Amino acid sequence: MTELAKSFEPKDIEARWSAQWEQRGWFEPTLDATRPSFCIQLPPPNVTGTLHMGHAFNQTVMDALTRYHRMRGFNTLWVPGTDHAGIATQIVVERQLQQNSTTRHELGRDAFVRKIWEWKEQSGDTITSQMRRMGDSVSWSHQYFTMDDKLSKAVVETFVQLHEQGLIYRGKRLVNWDPVLRSAVSDLEVESAEEDGFLWHLRYPLADGSGSLLVATTRPETMLGDTAVMVHPDDARYRNLIGKHVRLPITGRLVPIIADAYVDKDFGTGVVKVTPAHDFNDYMVGQRHDLPTISVLNLDATINDQAPAAFRGLDRFEARKRIVAAFEAEGLLGEVKKHKLMVPRCTRTGQIVEPMLTDQWFVATTKPGPDGTSIAQKAIDVVESGEVKFVPENWVNTYNQWMRNIQDWCISRQLWWGHQIPAWYGDGGEIFVARSEEDAHAKAEAAGYTGPLRRDPDVLDTWYSSALVPFSTMGWPAQTQEMDLFLPSSVLVTGYDIIFFWVARMIMMTTHFTGKVPFRHVYIHGLVLDAHGKKMSKSEGNVLDPVDLMDGIALEPLLEKRTTGLRRPETAPAVRKATEKEFPEGIPAFGADALRFTFASMATLGRNINFDAKRCEGYRNFCNKLWNASRFVLMQVQGLSDFDRGLGVCNDSCGPEGYMHFSAADRWIASILQRAEQQVAQGFADYRLDFAAQAIYQFVWDEYCDWYVEIAKVQITTGTPAQQRAARRTLVRTLEAVLRLAHPFMPFMTEELWQTVAPLAGREGPSICIASYPQAQPEKIDAAAEAEIAALKQVVDACRNLRGELGVSPAKRLPLLACGDTSLVERHRAAVMALGKLSELRLFTDENSWADAVQAAPTMVVGQSRLALFVEVDMAAERERLSKEVARLQTEIAKAQSKLGNASFVERAPAAVVEQERRRLSDFHDLLAKVQEQLDRVPLAAA
Repeated sequence: MTELAKSFEPKDIEARWSAQWEQRGWFEPTLDATRPSFCIQLPPPNVTGTLHMGHAFNQTVMDALTRYHRMRGFNTLWVPGTDHAGIATQIVVERQLQQNSTTRHELGRDAFVRKIWEWKEQSGDTITSQMRRMGDSVSWSHQYFTMDDKLSKAVVETFVQLHEQGLIYRGKRLVNWDPVLRSAVSDLEVESAEEDGFLWHLRYPLADGSGSLLVATTRPETMLGDTAVMVHPDDARYRNLIGKHVRLPITGRLVPIIADAYVDKDFGTGVVKVTPAHDFNDYMVGQRHDLPTISVLNLDATINDQAPAAFRGLDRFEARKRIVAAFEAEGLLGEVKKHKLMVPRCTRTGQIVEPMLTDQWFVATTKPGPDGTSIAQKAIDVVESGEVKFVPENWVNTYNQWMRNIQDWCISRQLWWGHQIPAWYGDGGEIFVARSEEDAHAKAEAAGYTGPLRRDPDVLDTWYSSALVPFSTMGWPAQTQEMDLFLPSSVLVTGYDIIFFWVARMIMMTTHFTGKVPFRHVYIHGLVLDAHGKKMSKSEGNVLDPVDLMDGIALEPLLEKRTTGLRRPETAPAVRKATEKEFPEGIPAFGADALRFTFASMATLGRNINFDAKRCEGYRNFCNKLWNASRFVLMQVQGLSDFDRGLGVCNDSCGPEGYMHFSAADRWIASILQRAEQQVAQGFADYRLDFAAQAIYQFVWDEYCDWYVEIAKVQITTGTPAQQRAARRTLVRTLEAVLRLAHPFMPFMTEELWQTVAPLAGREGPSICIASYPQAQPEKIDAAAEAEIAALKQVVDACRNLRGELGVSPAKRLPLLACGDTSLVERHRAAVMALGKLSELRLFTDENSWADAVQAAPTMVVGQSRLALFVEVDMAAERERLSKEVARLQTEIAKAQSKLGNASFVERAPAAVVEQERRRLSDFHDLLAKVQEQLDRVPLAAA
């Protein structure tokens, strides 16, 4: 048998097993229609990305669920993939081109796209390599990239079908626009933060010359596109002006004064300018009042030809300065105030995003489809019916609120990298949506158009292809075996921040195209924040890298990582100081198992996680504890025959006691193992991985290692052959079960240990990852054995507590004198002496004899026994100790008497609660009498 290293060193173990698992194909799904199926889709990380703490946490949860179901014999498929990340990837490659003094426009579209594919082949697998480091048991043969041919065909097919059904259309609508990318961007790529700015008060003269209206704005340049001025219909100050006009300064254009309840009449002057082409709220107002929309910005955010000549071509911020100056020159500039405002910036470029009126492609989410129901309504219905359940349930409210107020989905982006929209245009504006250019020409000819066709240069929003992955990765539109077994998938594990962007859209698209839901459960977890509850960000210098936590990193490299790319470089000294305080010697190597177990222990439902790296240290110690316990067990059983390990059958040499004699401790550990297995199973069923991890931790550390291993040492040393065999069998079989129980959370170490432990426990198999998961056997729960060992623990704890109170070294053995019901102490004499560090155990049947022997030694009452450690004591200190115990018991008695003396409590509380309180009062009285008697003896002994 392989001899285990003296200490747990994770790095070599992790590298070896990660490779073997994949090479041997143990993560590939079985396709057995007679088995239950479990499937989970990995939220595809960007191909440009690297593993961050959110990924590591999310993947720990998914891998634990996957390994658990695989070990339970399910057809188990965890589908991995990466997203082509249109914006992020295009930016990465464009920056590389800039370093070579060229641009994508100089290369041309086809050559640029080839460059991206080259980059992807060379650098696009960073995050999948890191997933292997985490031990993710995905089916790598099912790995996809959202630009793969198979998925691209599904993208085209869904687009064409939706267009044929009238559910995809092209129209001019207001969208988030990044003037550097020159593309529409999704809400997820826009982050609004409070910044310092100004509030300008501008005067708009009334057209009849009778005065002016004062409006306030944070974006004066947009006034060039104003098409109305708005007041509240109930605002008496302006009621007589509704329907009149103001003359827009600079442009001279007349615009109406309208009334709309959107205006907050108590804010500012109560007068609002309306620019439908450059503000989302104004756009809605414009729709209600049939206002014209005048766009005054080019796609690069310079002023266009709709503005007076003096402003054309100016950058938006330069135009702002000149417009304010023009108002001031004409005497129309009022107060200018410093103002805090929310500024929307693109997370990819850092540019301020402009609402821009552009031609885009949209999915009509609320329009009835061919079956009379909209795709949004289908998605609402499957959640209301319970076909899709959210965990925790409160996220249903968030989902429903968004779905019931959903807008049409803008799916086009003005990029070169992505799925090019399958639409072709004729010279007269004709549009032909088709599966291929050949198909487009056929449709054009059928419509009587024979001229040239030009393909739409735009690409689809990345979220469009991501919304299809529940079925596109299963082979749709073909009816595959994977479609039958793994759609719907079992659970989607994701953060709450993409419920709208991904979860809802997957439900909409999957139900519409397959008639099935994409998944049965949506497990929503919180975000991983730093130890102080702040979002981790490179620009803030508080990022933790999960690879650093696994492999370790010295202080200087860590400081360099955290001070590179700060949003405010002047904060670098503060970042260094905070990092040095938190990690004075850098980050030690915790290993993947300790990191994963840390994440699992923090996997509460729906709450954000304040991640403190110090918790990894505790779980690394847990790994060491299990490793060392395994080494001890192996030393007890390695080299022995099956017969001596308790795995044989009785023969002539068994003796009168039989082959094996299981002690109360053997039965106890088997019993509480069943309870731990029940708790773990319930934790998985409820998606409370924190409860499951806690149950494993407590069983391994508090029960198996701290108690049973120590008792088993005594049994093996002092017991009969039958007791020794039973102890060895229980030791190794319990350990083997523990390894399987912990495997979903700690895959590497449990695999390494199991390879040596399993054969000695009589279990065969090539890998723990495909071994059966422990299932609780209630018939093995032994309440009597549990009570017996609980009483034994009380006796041992009493010895330890008395020793601690007296400050006696653990190395010094003392005599223990016991009286009363000493039958338990006698039954477990060897264990009590070993665990209590006793030199002698003397039992008394007569209490007076015991009292004479004990004299003033410290004593403790345990059940019906009275125990004393015989040692020279400080009489004053012992009187003080016993006096404190008397006072404590008197306080407890007073509390219980007060509660029972309260008629309201006695009448209203459940009878069982009242009876329990009466028992507590009686027990306190009995214990007080014994302690008082002991206290009374101390002065006599001193005299």
